[in-house]
Amino acid sequence: MAMILRAKYFQRLAIPGPTRVLYKDYTTAIPQNFSNYESMKRDFKIEIPEYFNFAKDILDQWSSMEKAGKRPSNPAFWWIDGNGEEVRWGFEELGFLSRKFANILTDACSLQRGDRVMVILPKIPEWWLANVACMRTGTVLIPGTTQLTQKDIFYRLQSSKAKCIITDDVLAPAVDTVAAKCENLCSKLIVSQHSREGWGNLREMMKSASDRHTCVNTKHNEMMTIYFTSGTTGLPKMIEHTHSSFGLGLSVNGRFWLDLTASDVMWNTSDTGWAKSAWSSVFSPWTQGACVFAHYLPRFDSTSILKTLSEFPITVFCSAPTAYRMLVQSDMTRSYKFNSLKHCVSAGEPINPEVMEQWRKKTGLDIYEGYGQTETVLICGNFKGMKIKPGSMGKPSPAFNVKILDENGTILPPGQEGDIGLQVLPDRPFGLFTHYVDDPSKTASALRGNFYITGDRGYMDEDGYFWFVARSDDIILSSGYRIGPFEVESALMEHPSIAESAVVSSPDPTRGEVVKAFIVLNPDYKSHDQEQLKKEIQEHVKKTTAPYKYPRKVEFIDELPKTVSGKVKRNELRKKEWKTI
Repeated sequence: MAMILRAKYFQRLAIPGPTRVLYKDYTTAIPQNFSNYESMKRDFKIEIPEYFNFAKDILDQWSSMEKAGKRPSNPAFWWIDGNGEEVRWGFEELGFLSRKFANILTDACSLQRGDRVMVILPKIPEWWLANVACMRTGTVLIPGTTQLTQKDIFYRLQSSKAKCIITDDVLAPAVDTVAAKCENLCSKLIVSQHSREGWGNLREMMKSASDRHTCVNTKHNEMMTIYFTSGTTGLPKMIEHTHSSFGLGLSVNGRFWLDLTASDVMWNTSDTGWAKSAWSSVFSPWTQGACVFAHYLPRFDSTSILKTLSEFPITVFCSAPTAYRMLVQSDMTRSYKFNSLKHCVSAGEPINPEVMEQWRKKTGLDIYEGYGQTETVLICGNFKGMKIKPGSMGKPSPAFNVKILDENGTILPPGQEGDIGLQVLPDRPFGLFTHYVDDPSKTASALRGNFYITGDRGYMDEDGYFWFVARSDDIILSSGYRIGPFEVESALMEHPSIAESAVVSSPDPTRGEVVKAFIVLNPDYKSHDQEQLKKEIQEHVKKTTAPYKYPRKVEFIDELPKTVSGKVKRNELRKKEWKTI
């Protein structure tokens, strides 16, 4: 019976639709996988089987279709390094290699179902293999950005109780420095051309590993992955997703927002440490049988992005608003033609309507903004067939019943600002995380009556479109990165010159917003050269925590605004920064 359910589900996921037609106004293109927004929302339903595993029930099914000649000839995975090296795998080869990797995890590393595996790798093919191998073995994947420092890695290893870590030459020394203090860490795998004492060399091990492996029969609600996400108070929290919350939940993204079919080539530029990579570099495209395209690209480079879009048959492109801002500022029109590109999406932070218009003028394509969180799949989105209102997050995805709420949990009428909430009772949406790991109070605080509170503020207009207003929890979104003030302030306080500090977002024409630090200096440092001191403090933060968190703006003040109880009024500082916008 379970196999029948899986087969029916699989057949429903990738039904080809009408040919794409691009309109030259904001009525948008014709969707491939659905007729219109109303029918999509009305008819969407997925039966959740008792057992589900994405590797077995989706990837292996595509492999079977590929063998039978029932899938287009484009690869399942296509990777380039920008220097001429390429890797192309079909679903059959993806299965072959991921089964080898799975055997390494279970045999060489002695990992069992439910054990936790931290993966900190750049955009290299092994990152994708690690994702699938963890699914096959029932081990829990914990992704991390390569910008993590030694301190960050130690905290994550300790908090997660990870038994295995997989990384490269760059971060292996940092891991070795803290490994002895991580009592749960039993095995270390390195992706390298060279051997390292105490580490298993993954590439060498793959040569001799068996490709025979039986996928674990995971329950749909079994833990599949943990993401660390930043908050305004305390250290990063752990978010648990299950085999169904991402494995099935992200079909909403792939089928409707990205509107993918097996003929598409999807490129998402997100960092491998963020949930957006799970969204658009793993589950969403592979659910639909599409090709995942990846570019190693260690740093964002407009020329490389544009050249890649023009030289490779990429049909769907996903990037952060910051990337689009940088791209439209370059000489796109005269130098590059995007003959294959058909659909562009953006998420991670609000996108400026002016950037959308410039992109549209230069490419003839609209940018379809989406809104979601690490805790969720797509919450709201602009979908093909809908009128786009520039600046709006669009309308609710089929995965959620989205409402604007007041502080008592009462649903507010159109036009009134409130908290963005998702209905979780009486029926909990399957595309929502389960809980914050080891933090029941944080989990409970996210609920208000029958709703999960996203922590974001917004409103709904008369036409049912949702509009983002602000983050109620002070999170800073800069170039697609979520940055919690607490982490930056903690790093700042380790500098001897600083008596107090408060970190808020500040407007930036390129990144949308950046980290700004308001600093009260210790008396001994007030006579120092302030410009030199700013640079010293910025370099200190870069070395103390992940470099993307450092304050690009610094202002020295005599005292911080505080409440009667002594709490810093970050909201007041933030308003000061944004009042001229």
